Amino acid sequence: MVAARITVNGKETPLAPAAPHTTVLDFLRERGLTGTKEGCAEGECGACSVLVARPGVHKPTDWVAVNACLVPAAALDGQELITSEGLATTGRPGTAPTLHPVQEEMAVRGGSQCGYCTPGFVCSMAAEYYRSDRRASTGPAQGVPDSTGTAAGHHDGDGTDHEHGPNGTDHEHGPNGFDLHALSGNLCRCTGYRPIRDAAFAVGTPLAEDPLARRREQSPPAPVATDHVRDDTAFLRRNTLAETLRLLRERPEAVVVAGSTDWGVEVNIRSRRAGCVVAVDRLPELRELRVESGHIEIGAALTLTEIERRLDGGVPLLAELFPQFASRLIRNGATLGGNLGTGSPIGDSPPVLLALEASLVLADADGEREVPLADYFTGYRQSVRRPDELIRAVRVPLPLSPVTAFHKIAKRRFDDISSVAVAFALDIEDGIVRKARIGLGGVAATPIRALATETALEGRPWAVETVEAAAEVLRAEGTPMNDHRASADYRSAMLGQSLLKTYARTTEAVSS
Repeated sequence: MVAARITVNGKETPLAPAAPHTTVLDFLRERGLTGTKEGCAEGECGACSVLVARPGVHKPTDWVAVNACLVPAAALDGQELITSEGLATTGRPGTAPTLHPVQEEMAVRGGSQCGYCTPGFVCSMAAEYYRSDRRASTGPAQGVPDSTGTAAGHHDGDGTDHEHGPNGTDHEHGPNGFDLHALSGNLCRCTGYRPIRDAAFAVGTPLAEDPLARRREQSPPAPVATDHVRDDTAFLRRNTLAETLRLLRERPEAVVVAGSTDWGVEVNIRSRRAGCVVAVDRLPELRELRVESGHIEIGAALTLTEIERRLDGGVPLLAELFPQFASRLIRNGATLGGNLGTGSPIGDSPPVLLALEASLVLADADGEREVPLADYFTGYRQSVRRPDELIRAVRVPLPLSPVTAFHKIAKRRFDDISSVAVAFALDIEDGIVRKARIGLGGVAATPIRALATETALEGRPWAVETVEAAAEVLRAEGTPMNDHRASADYRSAMLGQSLLKTYARTTEAVSS
């Protein structure tokens, strides 16, 4: 087997002598690429972000920003990555590099002060810069000084920009098509975000001769089998699902990783080490998305960003979930299989998938079985999945309920862990609730269905009296606890409030 190596800024770099648990961040810094910084070591600040060539949604390749502090370097065996140093092009010997357009805008608009976070911002901005479906509208960028020296755009105080087209209609999207959610995982402690936002809204589109833009037209590196072993630890990747399942049967103690957004925190913060790590993120059998007559099947190793862009709003409840799930940097690596595999009672996807009546396809070396998600969790971080099984796919039955809502209650609007998460999927016909499915997170040892509340709604009018009575039932669902995120009483109150809010929104939609 060929020795593991990564193409860094266009140059093949051997992985050895890095240990299997070595992160991409440490791998780069040990080789002098110190633009990649460690700020939090758990994927919350973005100082470590780098670009990786991944299978594209609209083009053969997408440049995707990921947290280098979380990803094992061995996971990028055979792949290509670009650091902040690699974005700049080097001129003739003895001449200074030419700044990338994103770097140029950050510099001229004052987007960097101490500079610690700047390389990470630049890499996240570059990923959005190269997003192939980003489209610019006409007119000056919102919030960026125009030729008169004043900020372009007029606002009525409600976040609406009345001088710009559809790409500049709110403070999170620029008229150049730049989505500020691309920076939701990047933290700056000293500059302030206004000049960074100005830089984001000022970047244009890649030139035809831009080498990274041209690279999108070619296929990304194919996955390679990896056996990276040092001392008594190993990072292993197989080419097929069948090979991987045989490996898991031989090594049931192995830690399975996809985006490593959870395991990376364990390695960095809790200093956990595994004798064997098995990667499943590039397995083609886990990366399919199919819409069939009776269900939608979503591969367990597709990243949340890939699912979001491929579905393109086709499952509205998932479309509500995605912007509230961590940050874009995390969603670029995180998977549904990983979020469900950890069994966390505060994972964001289980309440939504419970409301959608999803089931899981579990595979082992002997075959597959389908398990309703409502029967999957058995206790705190425990499930019916055996050590030699993988979640191959998530199945969402069709047709979808027409009335849906997702409420995540947390201390921050984005990039935070939920105190309570509630998902609703309702069938309402002629003013009567024919079917109700409600998923809850953060109020029990496992994600749960609000069965009593579903019964309190079904067969009754979708009216304020019904909803208020059902809200009282919902407040008593689960066994919420007191912790540093919220009290049990607050969690219960938010359960009831979420149903009242959903009712208010549906009646507003009807009246409008």
